[in-house]
Amino acid sequence: MSPKTDASGTPDIRDVDLKLEVVVIPVSDVDRAKEFYGRLGWRLDKTPPGIVQFTPQGSDCSVQFGSNLTSAAPGSAKAYLIVSDVEAARNALVAAGVEASEVFHLGPEGPVNGPDPERRSYFSRTSFSDPDGNNWQVQEITTRLPGRVQAAATSFTSVSDLASALRRAAAAHGEHEKRTGQADPNWPDWYAEYMVSEQSGAEPPK
Repeated sequence: MSPKTDASGTPDIRDVDLKLEVVVIPVSDVDRAKEFYGRLGWRLDKTPPGIVQFTPQGSDCSVQFGSNLTSAAPGSAKAYLIVSDVEAARNALVAAGVEASEVFHLGPEGPVNGPDPERRSYFSRTSFSDPDGNNWQVQEITTRLPGRVQAAATSFTSVSDLASALRRAAAAHGEHEKRTGQADPNWPDWYAEYMVSEQSGAEPPK
């Protein structure tokens, strides 16, 4: 669909899709960085000479680095990775030989050891850095704040994310059946509505 235009034929910027494709990170040793990000299991993409590009599994956005791609100081970047289970993600990082922090959550007075007791979205994290010191915050998000994702755009980009969403829906549906005191034959519809509400921030089914 073409973007809407005003009387002069100029498109409204709010109607122009702007999809974040690549973020450039500053590194001092391209080969060392390439080995590190390869160890994370990220996909190595085909690129023109002088550019190295990796895409994290489940991500639509990639990272690039190279000898002359940015004037930023190596190690000055900070970015966020989103996961559905921060403890499982940390275990996988450690198994890959990456030094990841212990899982922590954000309390009223700052970071506190361990995941958020209520397992609220946006609160539980781990972090790691590449050999240059570029920092990656790994944040657990299972339910989005309202308006962040449109219900029509609900999707799952990996088997593990879909499996985690199904497990959460199953647990919530079990509580739903306890409240109603009867089995719900329309559980597929209930699951679907619950999983969409998590991603879009809408009110979950009762």
